[in-house]
Amino acid sequence: MPDYLFIILLATNLFFLGITIYNYYSAPVIRIIDNHVEVNKKISVLIPARNEENNIGECLDSIASQDYSNLEIIVLDDNSNDSTAQIVQEYSRNNPRIKLINGEPLPDGWLGKNWACMQLSRKATGDILLFIDADVRLNNDAIKYSVKIFQYNKIKMLSVFPSQLITSLGTQLIIPMMNWILITFLPLKKVYSSKNNSFVAANGQFIMIDKNTYESFGGHESVKHEIVEDMAIAKKVKGNGSKIITALGGQEIFCKMYDSFVESINGFSKNFFPGFKMSGFFFVMMLLLFQFIFLLPIVMIFIDLKYLIIIPAMILQRVYVSAISNQKILMNVLLHPLQMIMIFFVGLNSIYVSKIKSIKWKGRTL
Repeated sequence: MPDYLFIILLATNLFFLGITIYNYYSAPVIRIIDNHVEVNKKISVLIPARNEENNIGECLDSIASQDYSNLEIIVLDDNSNDSTAQIVQEYSRNNPRIKLINGEPLPDGWLGKNWACMQLSRKATGDILLFIDADVRLNNDAIKYSVKIFQYNKIKMLSVFPSQLITSLGTQLIIPMMNWILITFLPLKKVYSSKNNSFVAANGQFIMIDKNTYESFGGHESVKHEIVEDMAIAKKVKGNGSKIITALGGQEIFCKMYDSFVESINGFSKNFFPGFKMSGFFFVMMLLLFQFIFLLPIVMIFIDLKYLIIIPAMILQRVYVSAISNQKILMNVLLHPLQMIMIFFVGLNSIYVSKIKSIKWKGRTL
């Protein structure tokens, strides 16, 4: 009698391995580009900053050193209670391209980051808006290469998943799961090539968008209540028939999201469940499916050694995802079972904080 469990687990792991291999060879990556496209449009680099004294200096250093002259840098101090504003003021004295604006009080019906980004967009004078988080770091050519991709492909929005700087074991258990979900389940090239709105992904850490397109759908005001505003904006742009590209940061765009295990749990819990736009029941079913496909084969080895046949496919899948994401391959392979358990725990916690407990971020209730 056929072992249907074995067949299903083998087939599904081979299927998702196929998607990761496809992404490894086809996914857009920010890299050296020589497409002879003139890149002279004015870029407004817009940075919402709330209590970012530990990040904002390095972020501004990386932007100020860009090999791209036609840009302005605007930082909004979103009612910080640390030295964020003073640090930006000091930078602005030495670099006239850097401007500081003070955020206005949060109106009813708005989430903090969305309101900050909307205020920034109103001050921007560039042809293209580049929203980046304060914990993002850019290599010297990152903006130039991004603009080349933007103009050569005639797109209206480019969003990048930066290469994550992971500095502790606690963050290693959680942060790699963001790219794992992205690259395992979504053929990234389809975000650009397909008109189907199901093929969409975006990351608010780095969003480059045509200003006229942004204003045409109302900008961040149209998503003012959305926790996962990056996805909502991407769907609006693509839904209007415009082309978008979702890329990986490669060796050009980096981000240090969190320093600790607890920060990672809180940060991902804020966005994980809301980002999928599904009921709690179906979200839990999805989490269980992750465990079924990507954890159960390991457990089954202790019952029947034939399940060892599935393990190479699981290992290769993690190798490809880690390699294209600039993550530690060996660590992700060894920690895979624990990461699967953590993704289940963080998913359940995300439902809890979203539906039962108020979500707090940067000292403010969302």
